[in-house]
Amino acid sequence: MASLRRSIASTFTGWLGRFSSERTPLDAIRSTLGLLRPFDPGIPLIRLGREHDGGYLVPDDLDGIGSCFSPGVSSHASFEQDLERRGISSFLADASVAGPPPDCGHMSFEKRFLGCYDSDTHTTLGSWVARHPEAGSGDLLLQMDIEGAEYDVIPNVEPSLLRRFRVLVLEFHKLDWIAQPFVHRRIIECLAKLDRDFVPVHLHPNNAGGLHRIGPLLVPRALEVTYLRRDRCRSLEPQTTFPHPLDRDNVTSKPSIVLPREFLTPDQAT
Repeated sequence: MASLRRSIASTFTGWLGRFSSERTPLDAIRSTLGLLRPFDPGIPLIRLGREHDGGYLVPDDLDGIGSCFSPGVSSHASFEQDLERRGISSFLADASVAGPPPDCGHMSFEKRFLGCYDSDTHTTLGSWVARHPEAGSGDLLLQMDIEGAEYDVIPNVEPSLLRRFRVLVLEFHKLDWIAQPFVHRRIIECLAKLDRDFVPVHLHPNNAGGLHRIGPLLVPRALEVTYLRRDRCRSLEPQTTFPHPLDRDNVTSKPSIVLPREFLTPDQAT
């Protein structure tokens, strides 16, 4: 993942160099963060994966999901292993590592980055899924931690393909750069597309990066978000309990982070 992080950091630094003299209005930032306000889908959340970094909360609505596509590979795959115990196979991809974790060598792995074009080193989500007809024609799950490339991937996915994913577990990076207009446009393009068919059902600030202040606003540098497809939601009440009892800090050696009020509904934030 180190080379991937350097590549993404270089890309964002280039963006900032071009637009560093501008600032996104606070009202526009608040509106964009509003697209991440969490709702209770009427389905309990369960934790998959290990206790700290690499574990995620998802709705207990996994029956019928055939496969998980999981770009961004770490030294372990505890999330995918827990899915496997439930009969859900996983497909892994990451060009920054030599292969899958040792105990997941049986899982499908491609040494490519997920991106918005196809090449020897990159693949689009559409091409990746198409290469695996064994994933079936039913619902899928996407678990994606690709260090900022999510802002390239999501806007370029065909809506019909995106709707095949019942559950999305995404980590959004560089939210602390949302005050830069060009970065803000990329973030809002991504979030607005997701908002058409998906509902945020859980937010978890990654405490590894801490919080960043933009005027009166506090924004986590990285935020884990679980989405559920709208047609699977049984209700849409504002989510009020944070942290969730199953939440755990990503990094135990760093201070915990409480979800900032900017990510709650106006009534909750007062």
